[in-house]
Amino acid sequence: MNSRPIWIHHIGQLATLKPLRTGPKIGMDMSDLGLIEDGSLWIEKGKIEAVGKTAQLKRVYAGRMSEAEVIDAGGRLMTPGLIDPHTHLVYGGTREEEFEMRLQGASYMEIMNAGGGIHATAKKTAAASFTTLLNEAKNRLNQFLLHGVTTIEGKSGYGMSLETELKQLRVMRELNENHPIDIVPTFMGAHAIPKSYTGREEEFVEEIIESMIPAVQEEGLAEFIDVFCEKDVFSIEHSKQILEAGKAAGLIPKIHADEIVSTGGAELSAQIGAISAEHLLKTSIDGIKAMADAGVIACLLPATALFLGEEPANARKMIDMGVPIAVSTDCNPGSSPTVSMPLVMNLACLMMKMTPAEALTAATYNAACAINREAQLGSIEIGKQADLVLWKIGSYQELQYLFGVNHTHTVWKKGELVVNGFS
Repeated sequence: MNSRPIWIHHIGQLATLKPLRTGPKIGMDMSDLGLIEDGSLWIEKGKIEAVGKTAQLKRVYAGRMSEAEVIDAGGRLMTPGLIDPHTHLVYGGTREEEFEMRLQGASYMEIMNAGGGIHATAKKTAAASFTTLLNEAKNRLNQFLLHGVTTIEGKSGYGMSLETELKQLRVMRELNENHPIDIVPTFMGAHAIPKSYTGREEEFVEEIIESMIPAVQEEGLAEFIDVFCEKDVFSIEHSKQILEAGKAAGLIPKIHADEIVSTGGAELSAQIGAISAEHLLKTSIDGIKAMADAGVIACLLPATALFLGEEPANARKMIDMGVPIAVSTDCNPGSSPTVSMPLVMNLACLMMKMTPAEALTAATYNAACAINREAQLGSIEIGKQADLVLWKIGSYQELQYLFGVNHTHTVWKKGELVVNGFS
């Protein structure tokens, strides 16, 4: 950890994302970025000690400037480190052939039911060694970091067996201990029904509940539990059983809901007390209302909708009805092979009609809320972790306007320089 204090000054636009109240931002609050023009930060021991205007902090810390590492931001935009609250980080192989199949008219579920999709990746992940998975996931993390991402959630789910599920989660544990990016782990043994369990779905649900969840709990490998609640995958009844079992074991529920068809997954997220519901492309108005009433965060994945050629989730309706929104890459080998959160923010505006301010909120503070990290991350406030991104541009509007470009200049993680744009 950097022993010297750091003073960053002349930040052209400092987007603090400081919330007005506890909990995720909703409605008009999603547009409040807590902007400070000509901003400045004082960082000590990896945490933010002071936030304000350059002139103000220069007066306050005049007697300590000789101690500090002084960094001139050159009028650039600074935001909290981006947070990706939904990834499938650890997997074996790729599925580029399926991309071409979809372009020729095959649907995601047709490919999956024919043995492709999740099943294909599960087979490759089972065959891959721990070291291979570790190195490939590390390379992805390096790319995330270069795109301004400092924290991610990572799901298992390409195992469909106890051995491979544990292997994925152990890879994430090792990466979390040895890579600058923080990884928040989610157990997702309920990602698909193995072909060997066709017609015996109840037995696989029982295996998840009786064998997998206790093993994950025993090693402390996950904080959250997720399930793919979808037609021809896990029914509402099975999803509820699995999530309740996970909750009883101390895991916080998440749910893949209403991606392909509306099955009532959003309503279940409210009923079960999930922290977030993911995808939500086909969610009904009743489902949106249930989520708003229960305070469930909608984790929306516009890159996935784009890659699959689907209509995106109705973010505007959700925001208007009081649902807090987070956005994510859904990084995975089949339906969203990207690590670019800046692109996801662009797509949130272009495809889901979110404003640039709402998109930035969804990729920082609300994303932190979706992984239970808002007390430490997601905004630039006194006492929080100094996870910061300096961008090559001057305003948050430019970040969303100039799309398909990586604008990352410099990244700090816990006050340590991890991407250096000044060199």
